[in-house]
Amino acid sequence: MITAALIAFPFFAALLLFLLPATMAKKVALAITLLQAVFTAYVIYLFDINEHRSLLSNMQFILSENWIHSMGIRFFVGLDGLSMLMVILTNFLLPFIVLTTWNKEFKNPRLFYFLMLMMQSALVGVFVSLDAFLYYIFWELALIPIYFIVLIWGGENRVKITFKFFIYTLLGSLLMLAAIIWLYLQTSDYTFGIDSFYALRLDPTAQRWVFWAFFLAYAIKIPLLPFHSWQPDTYTTAPNAGSMLLSGIMLKMGIYSIFRWILPITPMAVSAYTDIVLIMCVVGIIYASWIAVGQTELKRLFAWSSIAHVGLITAGIFTLSRTGFQGAMIQMLAHGVNVVGLFFVAEIIQQRTGTTEIQKLGGIRQLAPVFASCYMIITFASVALPLTNGFIGEFLLLSSLYDYSYVFTAFAGLTVILGAVYMLRAYKTSILGENSAMTIFADLTISERLVLFPIVGIIIFFGLFPQFIFNLTDESVKYLLMEISNHMVPTI
Repeated sequence: MITAALIAFPFFAALLLFLLPATMAKKVALAITLLQAVFTAYVIYLFDINEHRSLLSNMQFILSENWIHSMGIRFFVGLDGLSMLMVILTNFLLPFIVLTTWNKEFKNPRLFYFLMLMMQSALVGVFVSLDAFLYYIFWELALIPIYFIVLIWGGENRVKITFKFFIYTLLGSLLMLAAIIWLYLQTSDYTFGIDSFYALRLDPTAQRWVFWAFFLAYAIKIPLLPFHSWQPDTYTTAPNAGSMLLSGIMLKMGIYSIFRWILPITPMAVSAYTDIVLIMCVVGIIYASWIAVGQTELKRLFAWSSIAHVGLITAGIFTLSRTGFQGAMIQMLAHGVNVVGLFFVAEIIQQRTGTTEIQKLGGIRQLAPVFASCYMIITFASVALPLTNGFIGEFLLLSSLYDYSYVFTAFAGLTVILGAVYMLRAYKTSILGENSAMTIFADLTISERLVLFPIVGIIIFFGLFPQFIFNLTDESVKYLLMEISNHMVPTI
C-alpha cells in the first residue's frame, strides 16, 4: 500500500484545491508537496538496500491487484533502487518548484496547482509501475498536465509550440504502445506484467523492432538529436514552473525507461545498435553545446545545455557498464536539481529586470551578492566542477565512454569545454562587470532563499558524499547487468 499511497496522495489531495478559495491554492499545494516529501523520506527509511537476486526480490513495497482481469492487466507497482531514486527526485523537487511561484500570480490558480499535483502523481506512477499497460497510462497522464500548463499559461506562440510538442510525444507514445501490445501477445499467460516481459526470449529480428519502437519514444522525450526541436521552444515558452517540471523531472521518464523497459527486454538489439545510439548522443552533445554558445537569452541557453547533458547521460547508459549505469543514475539526480536552480535564476532575473537577454544584464553582483553567489555555485555544478554534484556523474559517464571507445570520449568530452564556455560567459556577462542601467536589483527574498539555499546545499552535499546514491542503486545496477549478460548472444 505504501507505493500506491505515493501515487494516490497528490492525486486525491489535488482535488481539495477546487473546494477551497483560489487565494489558498498556492499554500495548500505547497503543504501537499511537503507532506509527500515527508512521506517519501519515511519510505527511504524503510527501504532495504541489501542484496537481491531477481526482479521481484529486488522490488519492495509491491502491490499487485487485478484491474482488468480478462486482459491480464493488474495494478502492479513496486520500488527498487532505480525507481526509488526517481521518486526522490520527483517528490523532493516539487515543493521547491511550488515555492518558485510564490511571488507570482496566475489566472485560475486552483487549476494551475491542480495540474502540477496531477503531474506529480502521474510521474510517480511511471516510476513505480510494473505492469506495462499501467505504465503506459501513467506515461500519457504525465503528458496531459504539461500540455495545459504550457497552453494556458505559456508565452508567445504557445498554441503552435504546444501543438508541436503534442505531435512529437503522440508519435512516440503510439510506437511504444504498439510494442507493448505485441509483447503482451508473446507472453504465455497474456499479461502485461514486467516479469513476464523480462522472461521472454525474443529472436533477434523481434528485438530490433521492439527496441526502436521503445527507443524512439524515449529519444523524443529525453530528447536526443534529431528529435529535439520541440524542446528549446517549449522550455522557453512554458511558464517557469512548467520548464522546471519538464527539464528537472519529466525528461527523466525517457532515461529511466531505457533502464526499465529496453535493456532487459532487448539486450541483443541494444548491443547491436550501441554505436548508432552513441553517434546520436555525441553529435547531439556537440551540436547542442555549440548552439548554446551562441545563445543570447538565458532560458534558451539553459534549454540547449540540458540537451547536451542528457545526451551524455544516455551515452553512458549504452556503454552497458556498471560505471556508465551508476554515472547515469547519479547524473539524473544532479541534472534535475541543477536545472531547476538555473531556471529559477532566470525567473528571478526576469522578475527583477523584465528581461533575460544576457547582453542587457550586468553589474548584479554588486547589488545582490547572495543571489550572485548562489547562481555561481549552480553554474559550477552545471560545468561539473569537482566537489559539486555535477562532477561525480559526469566523471563516471566519461570514464565509461573511455572504456568503450576513446574516440567517442574525445568528442563527448567537448561538453566539458563548451559547457564551461557558455555557462561561465553567461555568468560573467549577466552578473559581473558594470551596467549603468542596472541600478536596482533586490537580493533574495525569504521564499527565494528557501529554494536556492537548499539547492546549493544539495549540490555541495552530493558532491562530497555521493555514496548514498551508489548504495541505493547498486543492486538495481547489478541486476540489470546480470539480465543483459544472461540474455546476450554473440550476434543479432
